[in-house]
Amino acid sequence: MKIDILAIGVHPDDVELSCSGTVLKHIAEGKKVGILDLTRGELGTRGNAQIRTKEAMKAAKLMGVSFRDQMNLSDGFFANDEKTQKKIIEKIRLYKPEIVLCNAISDRHPDHGRAAKLVADACFYSGLIKVSTTYKGKKQDCWRPKAVYHYIQDNFIHPDFVIDITDFMDKKMEAIMAFSSQFYNPKSKEPVTPISGPEFLEAIKSKNVIWGRAIGARYAEGFTVNRYPGVELLFDLI
Repeated sequence: MKIDILAIGVHPDDVELSCSGTVLKHIAEGKKVGILDLTRGELGTRGNAQIRTKEAMKAAKLMGVSFRDQMNLSDGFFANDEKTQKKIIEKIRLYKPEIVLCNAISDRHPDHGRAAKLVADACFYSGLIKVSTTYKGKKQDCWRPKAVYHYIQDNFIHPDFVIDITDFMDKKMEAIMAFSSQFYNPKSKEPVTPISGPEFLEAIKSKNVIWGRAIGARYAEGFTVNRYPGVELLFDLI
């Protein structure tokens, strides 16, 4: 399946928390977007892998993505090595995205920065002819996405660009709350975590408000880049 954007998260709710407004906006524009979860988030204090997978599929349906794929790498202990890179390269060559969205380059959770480097490396090596991968016994053609953008997560990182998501903020919050085992639920008997209180959801919206204000929008999502983007005209930046 050829898609326009592949949104990758090391944990099943990373995409929803950080770039689901952008995903929703591009789907509304007719773009094909898929989600790839590197792990099933099995080390999370609340819930378990089975619950989080069920929640992830519910969120995917709410957003209307073309697919949600889960790789089942080891949460917390995956490595950025040849074996793991090739697993991701297989997915990149299978879906052929023009753009990849992935984890923050540096964050409170060590998995996030490690996944960011892993995915960026895999995107580069996916474009090399001599890196060989197969899918269902057939040799894959090389493919390199045109751009890799890192969404911003817990650490407050200054974005390189922001996307207006004002019309999609409510739907973003609905997709986040599909992960009912993880976020605020006053009836839950699960242990309290840094993300399970109502203030965490307020913080998500507050960040989007701050980034939106910079461009005269109510809400926006921020991204960073390792390679600066190019535009044809100055007016493309307005």
